[in-house]
Amino acid sequence: MNKTMMEILACPIDKNHPLELFEINQKENVVIEGAIFCPKCTRFYPIMEEIPIMLPDDLRDKKHEMEFLNKNKDNLPEKIITKANPWHL
Repeated sequence: MNKTMMEILACPIDKNHPLELFEINQKENVVIEGAIFCPKCTRFYPIMEEIPIMLPDDLRDKKHEMEFLNKNKDNLPEKIITKANPWHL
């Protein structure tokens, strides 16, 4: 995901803007892996293989996202790992 996309992205749940970006792996101006966080509703949205997964809760893949959280628990802030919606560790 190109970092400039953060200027236009809003939370799909509450339409909040701006969102917070946490980068785990990046190359130049592209986030390869990371997370987007909505401070209003405390939801996180993973960025995997350069793609932000910003779906409503009922369309999200809990198993896949829990694997993402477990894999990146040392690289993301506590507010995502232990407190974020719709799930956390």
